[in-house]
Amino acid sequence: MKTRITEMFGVETPIVMGGMTGVGYGELVAAVANAGALGFITAHMFPSGEALLAEIEKTKALTSKPFGINLTLLPSINPIPYDDYREAIIASGIKIVETAGRAPVDHLPRFKEAGVKVIHKCTSVRHSVSAVRHGVDVISIDGFECAGHPGEDDIGLVVLLPATVDAVDVPVIASGGMADGRSLVASLALGAQGMNMGTRFIATKEAPVHENVKQAILAASELDTRLVMRPLRNTERVLNNAAVERLIAKEKELGDSITIQDILPEVAGVYPQIMTEGTMDAGAWSCGMVAGLIHDIPTCQELIDRIMLEAEEIIARMQAIARA
Repeated sequence: MKTRITEMFGVETPIVMGGMTGVGYGELVAAVANAGALGFITAHMFPSGEALLAEIEKTKALTSKPFGINLTLLPSINPIPYDDYREAIIASGIKIVETAGRAPVDHLPRFKEAGVKVIHKCTSVRHSVSAVRHGVDVISIDGFECAGHPGEDDIGLVVLLPATVDAVDVPVIASGGMADGRSLVASLALGAQGMNMGTRFIATKEAPVHENVKQAILAASELDTRLVMRPLRNTERVLNNAAVERLIAKEKELGDSITIQDILPEVAGVYPQIMTEGTMDAGAWSCGMVAGLIHDIPTCQELIDRIMLEAEEIIARMQAIARA
């Protein structure tokens, strides 16, 4: 299956694993790459550019196939060495970067000089248009269903994706609610050149997270995520747990007067406890509504092979309907 995404990045399938906090380490990225998809190491998990470069080299030892680096440009309590990350990426020879959050205007000139292609993740048509104007090469459009930060417009992907495709002249990747071959065919039908999966890749054998995390995703339905931090205009979709219930109670009590300091126990530094130690009520962690479509823990190769087989069967069935 060839699309503008497979051609641009030299991958075998139009499937992407975007950056994920606590998850996007080299071992999973290499497994995704070896399975024929495009995975991203999450830069902000590393304390320095040197540490990121070491993770890149470790990943190169595990795969000869393309992979990229995620730079999520969001406000942070602690300073993040974005410039050092950028220079480490360039020094490593990596040619694919996924950015998210604010537009990467301050990083694009150096990336362009080094021949790095930039995928920018957006949650609205207007931000996608702006990012393309600034020079990004691909848009990954995140629907309201997504894990993490869905923006503030609450537009589902079935509307947001084709609206974005109509508005920009670069390839578009569908993100949010993606899990299987049905997702891929639907994305292509709506004009995307590929699909991005996050939560689905956490529930794989190679994902470097505690088994409790994977089981929590399997146990969840499409009704078990919550939106938090909306009063701060930094909305995040997370899997419901005791910490999330506490956070929501604070939001109801404090209303628009709430500050990030009020919810630090639920959101600051909780990922190691959850992802590594499996303490599932330690804090809020990103999870998409797509958890309701996830029912097993395959290897990355099994997952990608299954998606592509299912997609091919659906396309064949639709062609048969068209000929009937």
